[in-house]
Amino acid sequence: MQTFDDFLAHRSPTLLGLGEPTHWTEAFPLFRNEIFQHLVLEHGYRSITLESDCLAGRLVDHYVTTGEGDLDKVLATGFSHGFGAFPSNRALVEWLRDHNAGRATEDQVHFHGFDAPLEMASAPSPRGVLTELHGFLAKHLDDVPHDVATIERLAGDDAGWADEAAMWDGAKSKGDSPCARELRLVADDLAGHFERARPALPEGGDLLARTAVGLCRYHSLMAGTSPERMGRLGAQRDAMMADNLLALPGTFVSAHNQHLQRRAASMMGAQWWSAGAQVADRLGDRYVFIATDFGFSDAVGEPASGTLQACLAATVQDRELVETAGIDPELPARTGDGRGYLPFDAVEAADAIAFLQRV
Repeated sequence: MQTFDDFLAHRSPTLLGLGEPTHWTEAFPLFRNEIFQHLVLEHGYRSITLESDCLAGRLVDHYVTTGEGDLDKVLATGFSHGFGAFPSNRALVEWLRDHNAGRATEDQVHFHGFDAPLEMASAPSPRGVLTELHGFLAKHLDDVPHDVATIERLAGDDAGWADEAAMWDGAKSKGDSPCARELRLVADDLAGHFERARPALPEGGDLLARTAVGLCRYHSLMAGTSPERMGRLGAQRDAMMADNLLALPGTFVSAHNQHLQRRAASMMGAQWWSAGAQVADRLGDRYVFIATDFGFSDAVGEPASGTLQACLAATVQDRELVETAGIDPELPARTGDGRGYLPFDAVEAADAIAFLQRV
């Protein structure tokens, strides 16, 4: 058993991930905040990225680095999935702003989202990111392909793209319409124009380019009808997550264990390569992932004897870190609660587990 400092003493990760087994228990993001503050103050970390909309996250970063804007509005619009309503995320944003106030730009700590600009059961129109990418390119380059009017015409009504029914029924998606197929070509042309001129361009365009292409791909997959449809959507989302993470070296990462583990994610009967598996494939041991889980809660009770969580509860002190190399990988996970808690079961896919006795 060891502290985070002991654990990091012999590692120099490019990305350090801390997972959580559920998004709906405040104990985990509060624990994340504590760890991150320690990493900033004692280990020199200068950025954090959360499982939240990568485009919306720019609003949060602007607020914590400049102090401009209204905190409540930033929380409401700078996070996806409703995460801005969590007290733990408000506390994180407040701490970042307080820490950055009065500091030189190079000493400030930044906030990022690394999730695709998606919601749990819908995906927005690609119009917004395509028009922003076009505007970015037109500001700095000549001969930008296509025009905003063409993007607006092809995108049409935003509401049709974001229809939640399309998540469950590919026939209701706009993603394979003639206009959607043409928009994918527009996205590819704009992204290619960016890549050819990348050295001459300021920061920010790479995020827009890869998000525009990725979102159009996601809508195309949403229109599919094969039995592998949900797995392909999950894989596309995690591939976009991985690309965003790889663009953020030296960052502390916070997300669900399923996204950060070094093996396939599994949900709703589908499997796909997680963002963690994608990142680990390219970074090797420069990617370090720490899972979290817990022993007791009112909703779940005590873990059943013989499970991984029971073993950890019996041998690990509260909020203690244990390297997975010392854990029997054959131990089964406890049963989840069916309301978002997915007990960690991928011992071989993490470097360590941080364990909370009660939540």
